[in-house]
Amino acid sequence: MRIRDWDRNLKIRLFGEALMNITFWMFFPFLTIYFAESFGKDKAGFLLIFSQVFSVFANLLGGYTADRFGRKRMMVISAFGQGIAFLVFAYAVSPWFTSPMLGFICFTLVGMFGSIYWPASQAMVADVVPEKDRSSVFAIFYTQINIAVVVGPILGAIFYVKYRFELMIAVAIISILLALVLAKWTRETVPASAKQARAENGKWYDFLKDQIADYKIIVQDKIFLMFIIAGILAAQTFMQLDLLFPVYTKDTVHNQTVFELGSKVFTVNGEQAFGLILSENGLLVALFTVVVTRWVTRFRERNVFVLSSLIYAVAILMFGATNWIWGLIAAMAVFTLAELMTAGLQQTFISNLAPEQMRGQYFAAASLRYTIGRTIAPISIPLTVWIGYGWTFTILSILAVLSAVLFWAMFRMYENKKAAGV
Repeated sequence: MRIRDWDRNLKIRLFGEALMNITFWMFFPFLTIYFAESFGKDKAGFLLIFSQVFSVFANLLGGYTADRFGRKRMMVISAFGQGIAFLVFAYAVSPWFTSPMLGFICFTLVGMFGSIYWPASQAMVADVVPEKDRSSVFAIFYTQINIAVVVGPILGAIFYVKYRFELMIAVAIISILLALVLAKWTRETVPASAKQARAENGKWYDFLKDQIADYKIIVQDKIFLMFIIAGILAAQTFMQLDLLFPVYTKDTVHNQTVFELGSKVFTVNGEQAFGLILSENGLLVALFTVVVTRWVTRFRERNVFVLSSLIYAVAILMFGATNWIWGLIAAMAVFTLAELMTAGLQQTFISNLAPEQMRGQYFAAASLRYTIGRTIAPISIPLTVWIGYGWTFTILSILAVLSAVLFWAMFRMYENKKAAGV
């Protein structure tokens, strides 16, 4: 499905979100280092866990409200809320006032609004795109994010240290502008069946009751529940991209030579090494997401998901085995292959499982792979203090293998259910 044939909502979102993501990734990868330096590794790790607990609840709230109040409305509210949080964050790192704790609170709020935005945005794609084209559309949105991951850290390495305040102001303005654009030029896409289901109970206290009842139904879907648990385990590897990896490279990479060009020698320190491998990840994803997605659709979904988790396990062991810059670059290439294998398939699998009237909540529940995964993942930072980097990377690799086992069992149940015509 070509971009020119897309629904107007998706075209507007693709370019508006791309601009916001580029500015966001100019400083976001460096925040873990910022908090670790401000609070210490132990405290920073637990604070990051604490912040993600709120994102878990916001994520569930986002799925429910996306079905009840509409995709567009929740996306507008979330984008505007992120803009305000970024403005306050800018004040917390301004030339006139410095408060890491206020910055952390704003970071938490940004995460919460992002968790509300995500299920609505994913459900909107499923609302307006035919099932046969969803994998390619999701893959293009994923590519857009990773173009930002390429461009953002490169620009951030140049501007972050000296212009942190200005970057925060820029992303705040862009977030608010995105909210205004979504409000003016997009339309609501929530299906009529979802609107009718939510309209049956209009009292304010029915909100919590309905939400608990709906998520109870989702939890009783054993296949979907296994998908979430397996995803949470797998997330312990790929979530380290902006948690453990920047701290690891900062501690272990010291002025290494990348290459020599004549009399010029190009070296990197820990932070620059992290920016380099992060940009490598984003570049590979931007170049190959659509290609790899089309390639893996030729194979059974079960095999793709299982192999992806096993490759994550190998990649994470490769990271822990070296601090040589070219070894880290090689490990990131393997890591990215695992990421690309399921980039387009995951959202399509969710949309196929979800009833139309509960699509937003299924996407929200599926996002728990990331929100709960990110809630647990920061424990890796204090773990490096307690047991060292070697054992930390080994534990993460074992979790990836366990996710492969769960994916295999889940798809066996799914395929048996389809064969039975249930």
